[in-house]
Amino acid sequence: MRYKCKIKGLDCANCAGELERALSKIEGIESVVINFMTEKMIIECEENEKEKIMENIRKVAKKEEPDVTIEEI
Repeated sequence: MRYKCKIKGLDCANCAGELERALSKIEGIESVVINFMTEKMIIECEENEKEKIMENIRKVAKKEEPDVTIEEI
């Protein structure tokens, strides 16, 4: 299943790339794409794993980029 999120607080495209690589390592995520310019993130994962994965995404994002906020849209 594909989910879209608004991602705010990224400083640069390089930071977006680093965060994307870190998030792609989370178990259960099939793919993740972050677009720095539009401040959007698209995640593909199993529907029944979504809540657990979103929790892990927020934890990894806070560790990698403390000022980042992620909201589902």
